[in-house]
Amino acid sequence: MLTEVGPVEIEVPGDRDGTFDPVIVKKRQRRLEGVDQIAGSLTARGLTTGEVAAHFADVYGASVSKDTISRITDKVTGEMTEWATRPLDRVYPVMFIDAIVVKVRDGQVTNRPFYVVIGVTTAGERDILGIWAGDGGQGAEYWLAVLTEIKNRGVQDVCIVVRAGSRACRSRSPRPGSWPRSRRVWST
Repeated sequence: MLTEVGPVEIEVPGDRDGTFDPVIVKKRQRRLEGVDQIAGSLTARGLTTGEVAAHFADVYGASVSKDTISRITDKVTGEMTEWATRPLDRVYPVMFIDAIVVKVRDGQVTNRPFYVVIGVTTAGERDILGIWAGDGGQGAEYWLAVLTEIKNRGVQDVCIVVRAGSRACRSRSPRPGSWPRSRRVWST
């Protein structure tokens, strides 16, 4: 079995009736969850499947194929897609919208904005509604597309929309037409 501390031998006891059902390590399970998290984290940091496999060999002394790393990242990508398209609550009393510029390696290192929307639920809990990778500045058209997607995922009403930005951004910022009664608040 491959674990985050390296390969581990496991001897599974057998019984004559074949009714033994392991709890911690399921039958035919080949790796524990920590391995998936490490592989996903390294891939997210820009390492190739070959570099991740080499990392496991160097650090943990475990042989993990590029194909296994690829299957792990495909699983994570599927989970991310499911999260990003999940239905949202109907009402968020407060919604925070902002963008952060991050250096991204995509052949070469470039600065890309990531648009983030956080909603506060009626129970007072924060919920990340989505993160979108943009291709330019914090344009009003892109924000309008983001807010339209939020509406299409089930949000019917927002009381207060809070956005950080300079005075120059205020005139170009989208007024969420989906929620005409919402109040815009600027944070500088």
